[in-house]
Amino acid sequence: MSIPQTQAAAQLQTDFLSASDAARLVMRTGITQVLRLMSEAIEADFMRWQDFDKSARTAAHSASGVIELMPVADAQDYAFKYVNGHPHNPQLGLPTVMAFGALADVATGMPRFVSELTLTTALRTAATSAMAAKHLARKDSRSMALIGNGSQSEFQALAFMELLDVRELRLFDIDPAASQKLLRNLQPFLAQFGASVSIAASAADAVKDADIVTTATADKTRATIIHAPLLQPGMHLNAVGGDCPGKTELAAAVLHRASVFVEYEPQTRMEGELQQMPADFAVTELWRVLQKQAPGRTSAEEITLFDSVGFALEDYSALRTMHRLARQAGLLSQIELIPSLPDPKDLFALLMQSHRAQVIQLSGRQTA
Repeated sequence: MSIPQTQAAAQLQTDFLSASDAARLVMRTGITQVLRLMSEAIEADFMRWQDFDKSARTAAHSASGVIELMPVADAQDYAFKYVNGHPHNPQLGLPTVMAFGALADVATGMPRFVSELTLTTALRTAATSAMAAKHLARKDSRSMALIGNGSQSEFQALAFMELLDVRELRLFDIDPAASQKLLRNLQPFLAQFGASVSIAASAADAVKDADIVTTATADKTRATIIHAPLLQPGMHLNAVGGDCPGKTELAAAVLHRASVFVEYEPQTRMEGELQQMPADFAVTELWRVLQKQAPGRTSAEEITLFDSVGFALEDYSALRTMHRLARQAGLLSQIELIPSLPDPKDLFALLMQSHRAQVIQLSGRQTA
């Protein structure tokens, strides 16, 4: 039984969410609500970790940055993200991180949804950080040092205020303008949370007595932003910036002092703080904590570290969340990504259709 042409054409339409519509969606839904929904979706998908076909991302490195492809799939959905990391891009008027991605049906391969992922990546990274901290940080954690006040920082701050009741933020960046930018952007939210924000004179000043320390710097270099003497009993570290080979933020001694948790160990050993450590250095994948196969924090004095590099499963969760919200909000558009053919076996007919259309168009001009 053949499918009517109009029905077939409808099936071949791909939903699309642009960067501007993604921003409208987040503001219409509420930033903190999107962060909450995304965190819940990521946790739910980590809870069914075994359902997914997983692999480390494929990366193309250059002197100026990295371009990566991040795939993941379960029995129903295939997802991927294209993402770059070029620390000097702002000097060219470009974001450090730019991304897009797609969801497709495993049964047919049909791309169902294509979306911007630059904004969405910032949201999902912060949502993942907060989800991990919910299981690893002390329950009474209320203060956070935020080292690196660039594009990721607002999202990290809002996620921890919304999802972990952080009420004191201490900011530091080697660029004072970045801290001022972050302080300015957070001002509308401070009264809502009853929170305070201060700018520290140094990373050490920011970290002193902090319950949680988030590092989110951009430079592709082996940095040591946090040294072991800065650690205090019960601290939780959320290391976000060390996310590609040759890029770290913590001294190796910090990892020796902490219980280290990761997303997907094969990837983190290549890209995270773990690249500094020997192959037998013990870590725990976060899904094992969520499924209660391994302990998370075991005492109020334990120092925990989430070595976060970003994993494709988080992008899958984020894509599904944004797709659902955008459909509900009526913010999806449709694009003709796949050609509609009367005979699916006759791709050449697409060229002939185009040729006939051009002939008709030219004939009409000549007649006019």
